[in-house]
Amino acid sequence: MGEEEKPTTRKDVLGLIDSFIEQIQQIRKILFGMSISAMVLAPLAIALSVYLLVHPSFYAVLDTEDEFGFVLSILLGAVIMISAIWLVTGIKEYRSMSSWKGRYTQYMKEKEELDRKIASRFGLDQD
Repeated sequence: MGEEEKPTTRKDVLGLIDSFIEQIQQIRKILFGMSISAMVLAPLAIALSVYLLVHPSFYAVLDTEDEFGFVLSILLGAVIMISAIWLVTGIKEYRSMSSWKGRYTQYMKEKEELDRKIASRFGLDQD
């Protein structure tokens, strides 16, 4: 009885590990999309904020609306800083996810090769 449970348990553990790796692969795809959006949207937000800050009409708003102009300046500065952080984070995540993809591809190749070797050695059917 103990001998029959062992292969099933090993198979369950290996299936669980494969399932976990597949879930990580799905999360990687989501993070990859987020990093691409960060690399596109952050520069647009920075460019728009800088454009508003250097536009001559902005200084007119600062002169006529003391509190509003001050708050607007602070908000535009915050947009620039947060967008710069988002851009750097997006680039780092993109690099990280790209290298992970290579390691995942290598893992899948090695797994398939090992499955073929085991199947051929023991005469098992491959699915």
